[in-house]
Amino acid sequence: MSQVFVVDTNKQPCNPVHPARARHLLTTGQAAVWKRYPFTLILHFAVDRKPDPLRCKIDPGSRTTGLAVVDDATGQVVFAAEVQHRGGLIKARMTDRRAVRRNRRTRKLRHRAPRFANRRHKDGWLPPSLASRVANIGTWVHRLCKVAPVAAISLELVKFDTHQLQNAEIRGVEYQQGELAGYEVREYLLEKWGRQCAYCGIQNTPLEIEHIIPQSRGGTDRVSNLTLACHACNQRKGNLTAEEFGYPAIQQQARQPLRDAAAVNSTRWVLYRRLCDSGLPVETGSGGLTKFNRVTRGLPKTHWLDAACVGVSTAAVLDRQGVRVLSIRALGHGNRQMCRTDKYGFPRLHRTRRNLHFGFRTGDWGRARVPTGKHQGTHIGRVAVRASGRFRVGNVDGIAYRYIQRLWRADGYAYQYV
Repeated sequence: MSQVFVVDTNKQPCNPVHPARARHLLTTGQAAVWKRYPFTLILHFAVDRKPDPLRCKIDPGSRTTGLAVVDDATGQVVFAAEVQHRGGLIKARMTDRRAVRRNRRTRKLRHRAPRFANRRHKDGWLPPSLASRVANIGTWVHRLCKVAPVAAISLELVKFDTHQLQNAEIRGVEYQQGELAGYEVREYLLEKWGRQCAYCGIQNTPLEIEHIIPQSRGGTDRVSNLTLACHACNQRKGNLTAEEFGYPAIQQQARQPLRDAAAVNSTRWVLYRRLCDSGLPVETGSGGLTKFNRVTRGLPKTHWLDAACVGVSTAAVLDRQGVRVLSIRALGHGNRQMCRTDKYGFPRLHRTRRNLHFGFRTGDWGRARVPTGKHQGTHIGRVAVRASGRFRVGNVDGIAYRYIQRLWRADGYAYQYV
């Protein structure tokens, strides 16, 4: 059964309690709701008893990270969650911003000077799409330490061999050579595809290097994702994949992108150092050990169960009966772009610097009770504010702010129990 976190009146973590005990504390007036996610009660009195130590366990991933708070003594899973990162969205938005700036430099309008070519990144710098993953995990470990008596952290410090993921038989010097050893890219492609168009088979015509999976659809510049096509086929294919274009055999030759593995490799030590800065002892474990613990205990593969099985500290029996998994989706903390543009890069909308209207800001969750009118009833959802005082709650637009009660403030995440 999922436990309820409890802090005393001094906001010091206490032992988590059974939901029935939590209801009793609320109905008798001994406690009040302090946080909704994770659900936490705050007592109206101080507690002198030292709580039993818990362990926060983390299974980091490129797209989803598993979190679990486990009692090592009993093997009980107190809390479980899966954090969905937004690194892919950040990368796409920065690509759009780069395209808008490049377009503005080339147009005969107000000139935008190019950025200096001598800029340098600080040591330990990560791209924003990767830094957001580390920040999400660090944020939630800090939040759990505030509401639970976490005394130790377990982290899966996994490393992916990206070469061996593509070629299981790779050995020795082959790591340095690669598939382009002795070739230039174009000559390699000409020999690989028989100096003809990969789609229509035409020969003795100028050939163009073409992406099997377009970059706009997640394809990369890896040689395995490149082929040769005549100008006519390249134009007809457009934004389609090779399979959608009617050539599934060519699609099968495009190897799977390794972006997720590269993201985990790039952030693993940064995340480890971030957790060590918390002052808690950090235990590390390999991905093989996590799988061994999960298989020997007969558990299915999920992100949060992988987290519960991280490290040698895993109990012989994990009590996961009745655990409700909290799905946490990262949304970000707003947008700094002051000028919205159309698809051609021309200014379309200018935002104001003010984001607080009538005590609400976009991203807050609220409950609207409308007594009369076409929106009569109760509506619950995210609030989108406007200076006019007519807000959108969930999918219902045009609700006056005086009918809305804020449930919790925007914190950059969306929550759902699964």
